[in-house]
Amino acid sequence: MNSKALAPAFPKRGKLRKAFPFLGPAFLVSVGYIDPGNWATNIEGGATFGYTLLWVLLLSNLMAILLQITAAKLGVATGKSLAENCREHFSKPVAVFLWITAELAAMATDLAEFLGAALGIYILLGIPLFPAALIGAAVTFGILLLHKYGYRFIEQIILAFVLVVAAVYIVELFYAKPDLGQIGYHMVVPHLNSASILVAIGMLGATVMPHNIFLHSSVVKNRLKKNQPNYNYRVYKFAIVDSLLALNIAWFINSSMIIVAAAVFFKNGVSVTSIEDAYSTLTPLLGGFASLAFAIALLSAGLSSSVTGTMAGQYILEGFLNVKLPIWIRRVVTMIPALIIIGMGIDTWKALVISQVVLSLQLPFTIIPLIMFTRSKKIMGTYANRPFTNVLLVIVATLIIFLNALLIYETFGGKF
Repeated sequence: MNSKALAPAFPKRGKLRKAFPFLGPAFLVSVGYIDPGNWATNIEGGATFGYTLLWVLLLSNLMAILLQITAAKLGVATGKSLAENCREHFSKPVAVFLWITAELAAMATDLAEFLGAALGIYILLGIPLFPAALIGAAVTFGILLLHKYGYRFIEQIILAFVLVVAAVYIVELFYAKPDLGQIGYHMVVPHLNSASILVAIGMLGATVMPHNIFLHSSVVKNRLKKNQPNYNYRVYKFAIVDSLLALNIAWFINSSMIIVAAAVFFKNGVSVTSIEDAYSTLTPLLGGFASLAFAIALLSAGLSSSVTGTMAGQYILEGFLNVKLPIWIRRVVTMIPALIIIGMGIDTWKALVISQVVLSLQLPFTIIPLIMFTRSKKIMGTYANRPFTNVLLVIVATLIIFLNALLIYETFGGKF
């Protein structure tokens, strides 16, 4: 198959509606990039270090786009998810080890997302956190049940949630009046020290998320048609467009979180140690509407990411072990750790930040198999990575492993 010969002409003006059936999977993925774990690391980063960590988000977003497009390509080329390819091409002990690490990452993700939805309901309704968590669980179950109408319907619900969060942060930026010069400078000039590395790597883990790579390689398969290579190549080409659009919206939202925290909290010398603090502090500094919008966005992010996190965990389990469970069982099992943390009164802020560090530590075990598979012409055929793409992917993997090594060094008392 000659990929160039199959390349579709992109829709001309007036025919963009033809692209819509191909769009959606990346928006399911993008919601994981704005989940409540991101809120914790981004707000802490902006409130404590000002604008100085904006470059981390730009770098992370570029890495995420490359990885998500590669994951989608794997799904299109093989008709199998990353988890299924691991089961097929690795020995059973290796596959089981990778499954365990992926499950730990999925649980860390579920923890952050479930806590975020609970916090949003707690803030909006003023009820205790534990009942708020149960309400969040019920709403998540309700959305997941809608998958019987097709995943396209769920994609549209998730897109609506993403647009709500984006709209809220446009409003927040208007109220916060940030320093545009500082934003531009710190977007491209790196700055990192022993005080900020834990938050920076947490931001990396919150942006480049392993469960999203598994999810994207799985959901893109829903667009494929058997024995129609021309059509399936169009699926891949529009997966690129889908990823660029969805992940750049997510990058805007994440960057806005840091910018607002820097302009409001860091500038005024306000210490923020929880999402609840961020909400309550916004009221006197920016007004009641800004804080209400913040809570609505948090709830939207928490509910939508809870849905996609559960879907990712389901695909991981099915792909690695070829075991299928009802999706509601998966949701019940993964929400137990969050309910324990809430019930025991453990610091939810620290739980959110640490959950993102766990994701970062797992990333090499997701990225390395992805590179191995997509560089293989035997597995990918004409979709195999070009040499330049392989170089970029190796650089990304090396950078992530290096940052993880710095984290371990700092954890054991190292200074730099």
